[in-house]
Amino acid sequence: HVQLVESGGGSVQAGGSLRLSCAAAESTLHNYCMGWIRMAPGKEFEGVAALDTDGRTTYPDSVKGRFTISQDNAKNTLYLQMNSLKPEDSGMYYCAADLCAPGYGLGLRARSYNFWGQGTQVTVS
Repeated sequence: HVQLVESGGGSVQAGGSLRLSCAAAESTLHNYCMGWIRMAPGKEFEGVAALDTDGRTTYPDSVKGRFTISQDNAKNTLYLQMNSLKPEDSGMYYCAADLCAPGYGLGLRARSYNFWGQGTQVTVS
């Protein structure tokens, strides 16, 4: 079991940037596949970034080239750098994780992850 705490959300104008952080409390992210999932009002969960245990990343076309997922194992922290933000990027952003075998990833499906943080709100106007 891993506890995840997101931070870094806020309000920004279109074209701006935000960096979200996800700290694993009293645990380690080693051997976990990680993802960032967002939910916009009236829409379903959408995976916006995924990181597998070998460091490979996956993004949907909607954010590719603008969002970057990364992880600092020494700090047990996952990041999502979001650049060139658009109003349609607004929503609640969740950090998600689950145990993974070496070389595997869980991709962008929200249902693939069993451990979630409380979310952080991003508003782009």
